Amino acid sequence: MTASPLPALPNLGVTIAGVGSAVPGRVLSNKDLEDVMETSDEWIAQRTGIRERRVHTPGNETNASLGADALRAAMADANTDATELDLVITATMTADMPTPSASCLITHSIGAGNIGAFDLNAACSGFVFGINVAHGMIRNGMARTIGLVGVDIVTKFLDYSTFGRGASILFGDAAGAVILKVTDDTSKGLIAQAMHSDGGGSKHLFVPTCTADFFNRDDADERKLCKVQMNGQAVFRFAVTKFPMLIAETLEKASLSSDDVDHYICHQSNMRILTAARERFGLPEEKLHINVDRFGNTVAASVPLVLDELTKAGRIHEGQKVMFLGFGAGLTWGSSLWQL
Repeated sequence: MTASPLPALPNLGVTIAGVGSAVPGRVLSNKDLEDVMETSDEWIAQRTGIRERRVHTPGNETNASLGADALRAAMADANTDATELDLVITATMTADMPTPSASCLITHSIGAGNIGAFDLNAACSGFVFGINVAHGMIRNGMARTIGLVGVDIVTKFLDYSTFGRGASILFGDAAGAVILKVTDDTSKGLIAQAMHSDGGGSKHLFVPTCTADFFNRDDADERKLCKVQMNGQAVFRFAVTKFPMLIAETLEKASLSSDDVDHYICHQSNMRILTAARERFGLPEEKLHINVDRFGNTVAASVPLVLDELTKAGRIHEGQKVMFLGFGAGLTWGSSLWQL
């Protein structure tokens, strides 16, 4: 932990020093879903590109345990001890309980001591919002080393029946994490970013709780309580519209062309949305990695999960430009363009 307050750091950069991820052991395939709802492997794959996803085992794998495992992996990759962290930020919409925060549980689990810890809820945009916040805190001298976690156990909010299949076929559980550090290399860090929201679209993707507002709705149904509710067509239109606009906005802020970016690390919503964006900008397949077929939509974990896969495959290199992109419930959408 940093011994004394830091001044603002105008002559220093920020580096992604380590990356890690963790996924549950249980694999839930489309074939498995055929046993509990009216659907088929072919139907799901054609509409979403998803073949399987990971699902936590209740009592064995929790939001905090997966998040801690991912953060430990990132610390090992960065050769960083928990006692060197100044802060832990966790992007999640599925903390194990309303309070304490997932970050407090994760920080205790890894033995980081009494450092700052807080959660950030921007659903599928959470990790991207979080990396922008963490970068700003380091650049403003508030920390030297930050652990950023994206984790969601969203399957506990799914209805695995024909009634709930619109959402339950899409999601999986996972965690990803990065270690952000101050560096003497001023070329490293955030080049451009954007963060947006539209609460007017909240009705299209939400998890209802037992409130008077819910029961006053025309579509109130107790089967929907504490389960993900999604207007699939509205969310698809939102994503295919905002996703390319977000890329264009970020490139314009950075005065770059799409060819200047080495990797577009995107929230893994579904295959159709990702391929539409890739075609819109004429991006080669190697620039926009897709793993939604194997993990489904893992909410705040999806972006760091892709980053970890690319890193382990030897495709992430110093000096590259990487754009992180997220969009989801809120509605929220955001970007973070980095020089590595």
